[in-house]
Formats: sequence, C-alpha cells, structure tokens
Amino acid sequence: MASGTTAPPPPASLPRIVAASLIGTTIEWYDFFLYGSAAALVFNKLFFPDSDPLVGTLLSFLTYAVGFAARPLGALVFGHYGDRLGRKKLLVLSLLMMGGATFAIGLLPTHATVGAAAPVLLTTLRLIQGFALGGEWGGAVLLVSEHGDARRRGFWASWPQTGAPAGQLLATGVLSLLTALLSDEAFGTWGWRIPFLLSGVLVMVGLWIRLSVDESPVFKEALERAESRRAAEPEKLPLVSVLRDHWRDVLVAMGARMAENISYYVITAFILVYATTSAGVSKQTALNAVLIGSAVHFAVIPAWGALSDRVGRRPVYLLGAAGVGLWMFPFFSLVDTGSFGYLVLAVTVGLVLHGAMYAPQAAYFAEMFATRMRYSGASIGAQFASVAAGAPAPLIATALLESYGTSTPISLYVIAAVVLTLIAVGVSRETRHRDLAEITRGGDAAADTAHAAEAQKARTV
Repeated sequence: MASGTTAPPPPASLPRIVAASLIGTTIEWYDFFLYGSAAALVFNKLFFPDSDPLVGTLLSFLTYAVGFAARPLGALVFGHYGDRLGRKKLLVLSLLMMGGATFAIGLLPTHATVGAAAPVLLTTLRLIQGFALGGEWGGAVLLVSEHGDARRRGFWASWPQTGAPAGQLLATGVLSLLTALLSDEAFGTWGWRIPFLLSGVLVMVGLWIRLSVDESPVFKEALERAESRRAAEPEKLPLVSVLRDHWRDVLVAMGARMAENISYYVITAFILVYATTSAGVSKQTALNAVLIGSAVHFAVIPAWGALSDRVGRRPVYLLGAAGVGLWMFPFFSLVDTGSFGYLVLAVTVGLVLHGAMYAPQAAYFAEMFATRMRYSGASIGAQFASVAAGAPAPLIATALLESYGTSTPISLYVIAAVVLTLIAVGVSRETRHRDLAEITRGGDAAADTAHAAEAQKARTV
C-alpha cells in the first residue's frame, strides 16, 4: 500500500501550481481585506453618515461580517462541484466572482448620492465576495496539497496560505500609499475607489496564471475509480459522505479555526479602530504597522509549514494557539503606548504566532478527508467556523470597547477562542503521515497507524 509517498509532479510543474494557487488567493484576500480596511477607515462616513462615529463603524463592520455569512454557502456549493468536477474549474469561477464584486464596489454610489440604497448595494456585493471566498480557500490549498510531495506537503501547502498576508500587504499598502498622497477629503471623496478598481487588473493576471495549470492527479485517479463503481453503486453526495464519515474531522477543523480566525481579525482589522480611537494613533501609522507585520507574516508562514513536516501539524498548531493567547494582554499594552515601534512589535509578534496556526492548516485539513469529499470537508470545516469566529470578531471587539472602554474584555474574548482551539486540536490525531490517495473514511485509526509505519519505513530505506 502506498503511504505518505504520493508521487509528486515533475519538478518544473509544482512551482507553477503553487504560483497559480498563490496568485489567486492573494487577489481574493486582497479584495476581502481591502473591504475590511475600508470598513474601518471610511465606509462609516460614506454609507452610514447619520450615525455616531463609533456606531457607524459598528454598522460598517456589520456589512463586513455579512461576507462571512455567505462563506458557508460558498463552501457547500463550491465544495460539492469541486469534488464532482474538479478543483481547477471552480477556482477560476471563484476568482471571477470575487474580482467582479470588488471592482463593482469601486463604482458604487454613496449614501450622499442614492441614500439608503447605497448600504444595500454594498451589502449585496459583500455577499458575493463572501460566497466566492468560501469556495476559493479549499480549492486553492487542495490543488497544491494533492500535487505536492507528501514528505514536504506542509511546506508546499503553506504557500497558498501566504496569500492572506500577501493580500493584506497589498491592500494595506495601497491604502497606506493613498492616505499618504491624498488629503483626507480627497481620499474620502474619490481616492478610496482606486484600490477596488485595481482589482480588475489583478484578476486578469490571476486568471491567466490559474488557467495554465492542470487538475490534480489524486483527484483524477479518484474520479476514475468513482466512475467505474458508479454503475454498481451510485455515488453519494459529497456533503452526505462528509457528514457520515468525517463529522469528527469537521468539528476538529471548526474548533481549530476559532483562535486562528478571531485573533487574525482582531490583530489586523480591529486594530485600525482601536489604535486610532483609543491609542490616539493616526490612520497612516496604524496602516504602516499592519503593513510591516503582514510582510513578516508572509515570510514566516512557509517556515512554520516546513516545521510541521518535521514535528507534526498538531505541535506547531498548538504552539501558535497558546502563543496568541499569552500575547493578547501584552499586545494591547504595547498598542496603548501610542509608539509606532511598539505598535509594530505588537502586530508583528501576534501575526508570527498566528502563522504557526495558519501555516499547517492547509495540509492538516486536507489530510483529514478522503479525495472525493476533500473539497467539501475542508471547506465546510473552515468556512462554517468563520461565521462564529472571523465574521463577528471586529464587531464584537468594537462593541466590547464601546461598552467597557478598555481592551481587557477583548483579550479575554480571544483567550476564550484559544481554549476552544487547544481542546479541538489536542484531542485530534496527527495527520502528517497520511497518504491523500489512501484516505477513505474519517477516524480510521488502523489506516493512520499503517500509513505512519510505511512512511517511517520509506524514510529509512
């Protein structure tokens, strides 16, 4: 039995596959994070001008959270067809949907022009963004995981994960440049539209690269086996199979996402509100701190992924979760100083620790599910958790700040999420020795043991 040694593609093709996944995830996260940054900085004035500033920010973050509400639906739809038709086709569709919605936001009339229709249109486009992103993540990480060398799967699969900090870096960088070059009046009038309109150009580049790659060999093989069996035994829907055979893995994935998702949006999105309102830091300074932290985040993710290949997915993930929990009180204390250097330190350390969870997550989730239900399982576990985690995180943090006037409840909120993640990952099994082509059912401890033994034997031969 093959185990842990899925044949890798030719050396020249794997970097191209990684690049295709990375450019797509970067563009889609650019679109998604751009909205989050704009929600914190200008959308409260442009689309909710009749509200108190902090209440307007809450309403702005509410439209931000709506995007997360659509992500589970995207996970279900894209996961179903991705497991039936292939990863590549659905990734192209998700890129077009996300980019089109973001470009349209750049053309939206504001409240001053069309009144109450403006936030309605904004919310609709945000729903499309969330639906597309719900289907993007699972396909992008699986395309790499199923192509790559199993012995370095954590490293290679972590590269699509760098699309999140790369997108954050790009979105924050563009906003930071515009706020530096334009006056507040010019940025609020028309400058905020430029980053959204740039998405159209980025999508064309991503589409060109993504169309150049082939479907994963693991999926092709699984599809052939499924078609040969279909006459004798009709294939069940991927969602049904996931909930029947992998429900424990779905719960583990959801729990694992809690600390990772909540901490990320507190550190990168809510911090723009907290630093500018409570710490007296300028928008430019806060954006620059997130910019620097995102650059370091991008650099450390592959290193954490490589470490997970050596010591396992669980130890690295647990280290990141515990580290984020311990960092929360120092994080806000550093931000409260108002010092740019301390602000950069707070964000950077927080994102480095977050990377220890985010880097192994792609391989970890992919290794939990069988091939013909992997897109559905990984996407459902990741995106359903985002509704309870990342979606309300900036909203809850802002509400806690408004109610208590201190960061302490926010720190406790993140720590509570960390406890859930530590429990979920702590009770799960290690997955790094699993062969993606051989996984058939969730919770197959005997297969896990056999895979691990075979992998160890392969390394010693």
